Amino acid sequence: MSTSTTASVSTHILDTSIGRPAAGVAVQLAARSGRSASYGQGGDWQALGGSATDADGRCKDLPALPAGTTHVRLDFAVEPYFEKKQADAQQDAPANRDSGAFFPEVAITFAVKPGEHYHVPLLLNPFGYSVYRGS
Repeated sequence: MSTSTTASVSTHILDTSIGRPAAGVAVQLAARSGRSASYGQGGDWQALGGSATDADGRCKDLPALPAGTTHVRLDFAVEPYFEKKQADAQQDAPANRDSGAFFPEVAITFAVKPGEHYHVPLLLNPFGYSVYRGS
């Protein structure tokens, strides 16, 4: 929940290759603050912790952002998700399958302003991804 001095972040993942939520994906949250947080100008990332997506592909318990946060990074560990998905598919119908994911992890960095909520969905498939600011 955001306050007038902090922003808040939420996310979910939709596996667009099957049209279903991606459950069990580890998500880490990091933040940096201050004017020096601009790209290429330093500003150390502070790891805040993480969560994993639930059966609906949502992370409902991401840590709160500290006051003064100007940039946020969401790190999604998608390779284990695709490895499990591939193993499950091969049990059902062994065949030639593409192995793993082209992108083993997805890192999304975005700017935030105090008092705003940022919902950042990840649309995912084995060979690409897209993100946007949701509501």
